[in-house]
Amino acid sequence: MSHTPRPRTVVGCTLLVIALGAGAVTACGSDGNPLAERPYDASDQISFNGPDGDGRKKADPDKPLEVLAEDADEPITDVTAVDASGRYVAGELSADGSRWHSTEPLAADAHYTVRVSTEDTDGAPGRRVITFDTGKPSGKKRLAVEFGPEPGTYGVGQPVTAKLSEPVKDPAQRAVVERGLKVDSTPAVQGAWHWVDDKELHYRPQEYWPAHATIRAHSNLSGIRIGDRLWGTTSKDVKLAIGDRVIAVTDASAHSMTFYKNDEVINTIPVTTGKPGFDTRNGVKVVLGKEQFVRMRSTTVGIAEGSSESYDLPVYWATRVTWSGEYVHAAPWSVGSQGYENVSHGCTGMSTSNAAWFFDHVRPGDVVKVINSKGSTMEPFGNGFGDWNVDWAKWRDGSALTTGGQKTRPDTSTLRPAAV
Repeated sequence: MSHTPRPRTVVGCTLLVIALGAGAVTACGSDGNPLAERPYDASDQISFNGPDGDGRKKADPDKPLEVLAEDADEPITDVTAVDASGRYVAGELSADGSRWHSTEPLAADAHYTVRVSTEDTDGAPGRRVITFDTGKPSGKKRLAVEFGPEPGTYGVGQPVTAKLSEPVKDPAQRAVVERGLKVDSTPAVQGAWHWVDDKELHYRPQEYWPAHATIRAHSNLSGIRIGDRLWGTTSKDVKLAIGDRVIAVTDASAHSMTFYKNDEVINTIPVTTGKPGFDTRNGVKVVLGKEQFVRMRSTTVGIAEGSSESYDLPVYWATRVTWSGEYVHAAPWSVGSQGYENVSHGCTGMSTSNAAWFFDHVRPGDVVKVINSKGSTMEPFGNGFGDWNVDWAKWRDGSALTTGGQKTRPDTSTLRPAAV
């Protein structure tokens, strides 16, 4: 033992009656209570698998941090390990308090402070503080993250994207990556990452973003070991603003679009959607971009030139909602059918004046929802942002974290349900 043994004591309250005094005094004595004393120095009772902290040697960040109790009578009760930037290292303490080890990678080129708490047979607390530096990573590959979209103002349906410079397939490595990708919003909302494939993740809240929210996506992966020979590197943050809550709902069977702004109807527009065989996709889509003029050719969507369905048209006021070529656009050739029947090849057509109005009142990220079409449901990924067509439980299943999502901060906001 490295410290003077402490005899067991009894702590009690004694009622002292002063015979000639006017009353009684009650005193609780804590002298000798081991829990009330300052922690003793447990330096020679605690060991760890790293350098001695003099700065001359560096710890290998490829190896887990391990802390051991040298004496079974003085078990470890708690360990905290944190680097200079405030990032804590998760770890696991054995049931008997003899060993603690980290369960996630250390950062490279980082300075760590480890605080180890222990106690003796009388319950007196001991303490050892360990400091050390980690060296450079031995791996050669670096994983960078490109967040999207570009900084700017977007609609309430805009997901945050994270594209990785290297593929990550292993579930444990994916969890390391996901823990390092942070999305902060004001007001705070509950959200989660979803792995689209080995190199791309999307982040969205349970419901649409609140109107006028601000969002910051950033990576804490710099210097973090993700897997064998793969380390995180610095990545550029992205800051987004959310505009008004704009949701356009097209009822294909009623041949009508209802335009909501902040949950108020501000316009109802007669439209035509996809005819049989070319039915417009149902579900939620997100505005991808706007083009004042587009040359639309049927050959780009697999319709043979010269066939009865072929076309080659100049199209104005085109708002794109899928990468495969679905737009909301001006269709002056079908004005007689708008509001009455579906005659398009999958797009939502309206008069030139209505298309120009729509074009001027939407931005990327705004929601365009189609209901009551006989078409299939919009794909979740690969053809635009169909993320909102995945229910929340399944969305969280796409997270590599066992908690099924993360909170950006305590959820203090109230989101409106995405009923429209």
